[in-house]
Amino acid sequence: MTEPVAPRRAKLELLVRKPAVDGAEEAFEVREIRSAVAFVQLRPQRVEPDAFELAEVSSRVSGNRNFILKNRLTERYLLLSEPERFLWDQMDGQTSLQDLATAYVLRYGEFNFEIIPSLIRKLQRAQLLVLTPASRLRKALARNRARHLVKMLENALLVLERVNISSRSVDGFFRALYRFGGFLFFTRMAAALCVLLAIAGGVAGVRLWNDAAQVADSLGANPVLALLAVKLLFLFTVAAHQLLHGLALVHYGRRVREFGFTFLHGFVPTFYVDVTDVFMTSRRARVVTAVSGALVHLVLGSLWFLVAVQASPGFLQGFAAASGMIQWQAFVIALYPFCFIEMDGYHVLVDVLGVPTLKSDAMGYAGALIRGRAAAPATREEWLWIGYVVLSVVSIAAFAAFNVWLIVHAS
Repeated sequence: MTEPVAPRRAKLELLVRKPAVDGAEEAFEVREIRSAVAFVQLRPQRVEPDAFELAEVSSRVSGNRNFILKNRLTERYLLLSEPERFLWDQMDGQTSLQDLATAYVLRYGEFNFEIIPSLIRKLQRAQLLVLTPASRLRKALARNRARHLVKMLENALLVLERVNISSRSVDGFFRALYRFGGFLFFTRMAAALCVLLAIAGGVAGVRLWNDAAQVADSLGANPVLALLAVKLLFLFTVAAHQLLHGLALVHYGRRVREFGFTFLHGFVPTFYVDVTDVFMTSRRARVVTAVSGALVHLVLGSLWFLVAVQASPGFLQGFAAASGMIQWQAFVIALYPFCFIEMDGYHVLVDVLGVPTLKSDAMGYAGALIRGRAAAPATREEWLWIGYVVLSVVSIAAFAAFNVWLIVHAS
């Protein structure tokens, strides 16, 4: 008898079309995506409509619907199942892979972990997929790739994107952490304690507000040290945020697939946890899994406010007050769905509404409406898109105004 060999870690490779430069022909390159972060960041896009052809082939025996997808440029043919055709239709360059997975669950009531990467591999071999950069910064760099300085910056971001420290053998760790006390976070006592801490933190925050100028002055002597300390500490709380997501997954009997550290969009350091298995649970479980991580910031922010209100005037008080404010802002941003950021609150909203591509659809419709290429909203879905965009714009403006007012008040 030989010991079973552990399966090799899967690799996701995308065939990326590079735009022509100085009259040269278009070229292609293969990019390897090493982490589950790809399912959050990447937004696959079909080739132009005139580059492919789609025909339906139905079976009179089984009744199943299949489709033949043809690449008109390479004369390659692919056989797609009905679920694969559904995913193909969603690949518009605006919908992320995570949104694809959510849409699939809402459409078919289940999730197959292999269907999306398998379909992407088929499409890349047939040269039918274009990789759209995830952030506006990367899109701007891609448009100006011919400039030497821009090319250097894009390469630097690409190097940072490949920095990934992760493990896919963390499920046992999370289960042990859950057994040795992690389960306490999901009890009624923990919920009651969270509410009490939030109230106490709010009272402490009001008391600190009355002495905001004095608290801010205590950081003026060491502004660089204060900024670095607050940001570094906040980064570790992001790790705690992700740990709670993983514990919630274990609480509902599902498996944590991966945990690690990477640079989001190439320059934002962050921790992440793959909770894809949450799609196999109930809506209540998905909501609890999303909200549990954000509550870390509420609790830590309250604790920092309590420390600040008890501390004597000085660096410690200013540091604690600043940390508490950042934690509470992170809590609001994580759970508030109307800010054009696909955070926990946004995913709860689209899960409840059953519209996994809300942001991309809303942005596309609003853009077409501004350019005069779309009619005025008439359907409930179109009014939902407009409402999302309006609320997001107003919310971002209000958030910026609040922070400006906060700085003015503190000074």
